[in-house]
Amino acid sequence: MDAAHCTSAKGDIPVTDSIHLVLIDPQNDFCDLPAGWCGSDPLSESAGGLTAGLTTGPQTAAFIGSLVDPLADPAGPTAAKLHAPALPVPGAHQDMLRIARLIDEASERISAITVTLDSHHRLDIAHPGFWTTRDDLPVAAFTQITAAQLRAGDYRPRDATALARAQRYLDELEQRGRYTLMVWPVHCEIGSWGHNVHPAVKAAYNRWEDQHLRVVGKLSKGSNPWTEHYSAVRAEVPDANDPATQLNAAWLAELDRADQIVIAGEAGSHCVRATVEDIADHLPSQRLDKLVLLTDCMSPVGGFDAQQQTFLDNMRKRGLRLCSSADFLSAVAARRA
Repeated sequence: MDAAHCTSAKGDIPVTDSIHLVLIDPQNDFCDLPAGWCGSDPLSESAGGLTAGLTTGPQTAAFIGSLVDPLADPAGPTAAKLHAPALPVPGAHQDMLRIARLIDEASERISAITVTLDSHHRLDIAHPGFWTTRDDLPVAAFTQITAAQLRAGDYRPRDATALARAQRYLDELEQRGRYTLMVWPVHCEIGSWGHNVHPAVKAAYNRWEDQHLRVVGKLSKGSNPWTEHYSAVRAEVPDANDPATQLNAAWLAELDRADQIVIAGEAGSHCVRATVEDIADHLPSQRLDKLVLLTDCMSPVGGFDAQQQTFLDNMRKRGLRLCSSADFLSAVAARRA
C-alpha cells in the first residue's frame, strides 16, 4: 500500500483477507442527493393538495388507487414534490458513490459488512417538537440547548412532565464532555424515505450478498427518544432500562474477529466520529492498527469541518490508519496481482 496515502502512526499496513466493512448511517436523509435521486412524494402539497383529499367514501378509494397505479388517473394530480433529505451533509452523495465502487471492486476481500442505521421517532429529545422556548415559541433546528439554559427556563419540554428527566439528561450529557444537546431537524424517522439506505450503496451491498451468500448486518441506533445516539457502540447517555443504549459488547467482539475493520459513512464530525472513538476505546484486543478510516468516504456536517479534522488527527495519533478509497482499492488490486 502507498505509504504516502495509507499510513498510520505505526506505519503502513497491508490489505488482509478478512475485512469487516462498517458503513455508518449511509442513509438518504444525510446525503446531498441530486434531484434525480430523490423520487417524488405523492402526499406533498405541490401534488395538488393530496393530503386534503384523504376523505371518506368513493373519492378516497379512487385517490388511493391512483397512488398505487399512476395510470389509473392520468389526468390526476401532477408535479408531486420531490423528497428532500432532512439533514444533507455536503459531499455525502459522492462519498456514497465511492463506497459503492469500493464494495464492488474489493468484494472478494470483504468478509463481512455492517450497516448502521440512524433510526428515530418523530418525538425525540433532539428534535424540535420536543421543545419550546420560555415564550412558548417553536425551537428551530440547529439550536443548542445547555443544561444551564434549561435550568434557567430559557427552554423547556412541551410536555411539562418531561422536565425533570430532560434536566437529568442534559446534566449527565455535559458531564461526559463529548457533546452539548443539539436540536436537529427531524431525520431518519423510522419508516420514512429518509431512513432508507442510499440507493447506490444498497445496490452494491446487495450484489455482495448475492455473490457471497452472506447477509449484510443492520445495526439500528437512536430509537430511544430520551438520549442522543451518535455512536453505533452505545448511546451518549445509556439508559439503564434499555439494553439497546448500552455498550454493544457483542458487536465489538464480532468486529475484533476480523483482520481489518474498514470504516466509512456519515457524518465524519458526528456519528462516524463517535462510533470510531468508542470502538477505539472498547475494542477487546486493542489492536487499533487494524482500524482503517476511508477519508474520502465521509464528510462533516456543514460548519463542523474542524471537528472532523480534529477527530481524524487524534485517531491517526492513536494508531489508526487514514486512507482514501482509491488507494485502498489500489492495494487490493496489487494483492490480487
